[in-house]
Amino acid sequence: MGFFKNLFSKEKKEKLDSGLQKTKEGVWSKITHAVAGKSKVDDEVLDNLEEAFITSDVGVDTTLKIIDRIQERVARDKYVNSNELNNLLCEEITDMIARPASDDELADFEIKKTGEPYVIMVVGVNGVGKTTTIGKLAAQYKKAGNKVVLGAADTFRAAAIEQLDIWGERVGVPVVKQKMGSDPAAVAFDTLSSAKAQGADVVIIDTAGRLHNKIGLMNELSKIKNVMKRVVPDAPQEILLVLDGSTGQNAFEQARQFVAATEVNALAVTKLDGTAKGGVVIGISDQFRIPVKYIGIGEGIDDLQIFRPEEFVRSLFLS
Repeated sequence: MGFFKNLFSKEKKEKLDSGLQKTKEGVWSKITHAVAGKSKVDDEVLDNLEEAFITSDVGVDTTLKIIDRIQERVARDKYVNSNELNNLLCEEITDMIARPASDDELADFEIKKTGEPYVIMVVGVNGVGKTTTIGKLAAQYKKAGNKVVLGAADTFRAAAIEQLDIWGERVGVPVVKQKMGSDPAAVAFDTLSSAKAQGADVVIIDTAGRLHNKIGLMNELSKIKNVMKRVVPDAPQEILLVLDGSTGQNAFEQARQFVAATEVNALAVTKLDGTAKGGVVIGISDQFRIPVKYIGIGEGIDDLQIFRPEEFVRSLFLS
């Protein structure tokens, strides 16, 4: 699906810049301090950069990769002016970020129509903005002309079912649900069966957000996937892990656990507008080699954007 070739409108750029303002201010101030009084990128600048990235929640391993790349460029180009550093950082960091396997030219939130629903199974711990992200995804996919159905397979919490119901009403899409404590796989099966009967284009399945028993979680998610395949053989085409960007390094640990529990192939990083820890997007994408597909940069329905690495990095490092 084409998430990087689309024209990036002025409005989207302004929203992105605004949503990343706190992170941008934090990164800018640290990089400015790192190069203060320097005419070229030397070892001291690199040491200061390393500290700046680590304290911006990029992560140690990814930070070391960035520094290695900068060192190679400086050695190759012989002399790099500190004023050129931000452009250099943009190029190298953008090149590091994981991309989807396919990159077809489709407009944002459009899908290839195959005659079967495109199924997104959403995973993540409670409190990261999982259900809100589902609601925003539903709104965006519907706005792009798709028929959308939601499935309330987080039957562990009554509040989760109610919250998804509210989003369904707000967006104007049907929600398939059962009572609290029902078998989540049964809800997923009913959702896909209903979606096929309605000729739906996109199905988004909510799942329970608990991590206290990884084996139990793995078994539950596997069961949901296997049951869905009885209705749509390719389902779920997308297993989307939602992470709270404001938690910084905690998001790395959540990613590790969910990647171990199921075959995550896409990430959504939320709440970037309220934090200076947006660097976590770079680190998670690099460390797990799983594409960040969506970013949340505000509370409005339209403030969930398709993630474009180049635009994201330019927003952080260039004015």
